[in-house]
Amino acid sequence: MVDIDIRNKNILPFLACGLISGLAVASPGCDAVGDLAKECGLVCPDTGIADGNASISGVVSIDSFFGAVIAVRDAAVSVSGTVRAELEGIAASLEIEGYAEMGLDELANEVAAGLEAKFSANLQGGISISYEAPKCEASIEASVQAAAECDVDVDPGSIEAQCMGSCEVSADVAAECAAEGNLTCTGKAPDFECEGSCEGTCKLDAAASCSGTCNGTCSGTCSSENADGSCAGSCDGMCEGTCQLEAGGECGGRCEGSCTYEPGGAECEANATAKCDVSAMAEVECQGKCEGSVEPPEVSAECQASVEAKAEASVECTPPSLSVTYQFAASLDADAQAEFRIWLEGFKARFSAMLAASAKLDGVNVALEGLIDAAGSVVPDAIEQIQAEGGLDLKVSIGLGCALDEVDAVGTALADASTSVTGSLSAVGMVGGSVTGG
Repeated sequence: MVDIDIRNKNILPFLACGLISGLAVASPGCDAVGDLAKECGLVCPDTGIADGNASISGVVSIDSFFGAVIAVRDAAVSVSGTVRAELEGIAASLEIEGYAEMGLDELANEVAAGLEAKFSANLQGGISISYEAPKCEASIEASVQAAAECDVDVDPGSIEAQCMGSCEVSADVAAECAAEGNLTCTGKAPDFECEGSCEGTCKLDAAASCSGTCNGTCSGTCSSENADGSCAGSCDGMCEGTCQLEAGGECGGRCEGSCTYEPGGAECEANATAKCDVSAMAEVECQGKCEGSVEPPEVSAECQASVEAKAEASVECTPPSLSVTYQFAASLDADAQAEFRIWLEGFKARFSAMLAASAKLDGVNVALEGLIDAAGSVVPDAIEQIQAEGGLDLKVSIGLGCALDEVDAVGTALADASTSVTGSLSAVGMVGGSVTGG
């Protein structure tokens, strides 16, 4: 469990004095004895952090911190569950027995061993899977909302968060970005000639190199051939026909898929998505989520960890497209090759989902570290501030006592989440180690 030490804070006498003085001057009409105490809000809630309830103390900064702990814990559990589900799906496809009862480490090891056996039985020289890093988008709105919920001194209408990456922008901003060379377009390539990365079909009327799947004629060795001898796999020579670029890449012909390119001072083609690197631009409003990190709004010190953690917990990562290179074993017949291709499509989808989950967990891990660092001071600092401001009345004293009672629950939640994240990241790494080029 994560230990949260508050013993070095001289706060317990404050609570005791506040509680005693409060009892002596209890509000008229509010008997703090018996059932009326609950009606007057002078008891701790029946549920706490373990049950998903962050409204513990009635002190905004403390309860916002509890809310951040719950949000990050739930994100860790949810994404780790995704990793487990995808691992079990791969295990089922490999006909691994008893996978549902296995611990995560054992399951990951069994899957890794099963993959190596699968590749060894069907392929010559193993398999290589390459991909671009999953795209993760942060919610600017989530960061702003977290700041508004925590810092009562901030005007919600004046809160702004800065995208430290790229995002979709208005036409006016896109024109400014184009002039500064910060604009990226994704969509149909101008005249189908992609000067960036083409994802999808690249038509090759003349022989050219193909970093994806060559469908047609290969001047070198093709990893997989159709019954008529045409290539339907990776080509180590020149390809003529079509090149399927699932993970994106250079297209030496006609890009009939999606092209991501920089327009070089011009604007994007019609219907293309325009994204601008706005990290160095002031007062730019994104038309959607931020691809990259979000710099949270300026908030009070006691709210900083909560706001940053909630922002990380809201990040969404998209599974990347995968480019697979392999060579069938010479002894493998056509039916076995077809069965492997069908199996491979399912594996690619599950492995891609695991990569996206891993990217999300990296952010959750950062949030956990921030919360763990702040956990020992959030409640004590709030108590000292309230005491200094003379606001330690009966109801506040009881609320702060309730918050102190939840300190162990905070440690448990953060420890469980940290264990879950570490185990899931390790599991993804084990499976990734079964392939190369990632």
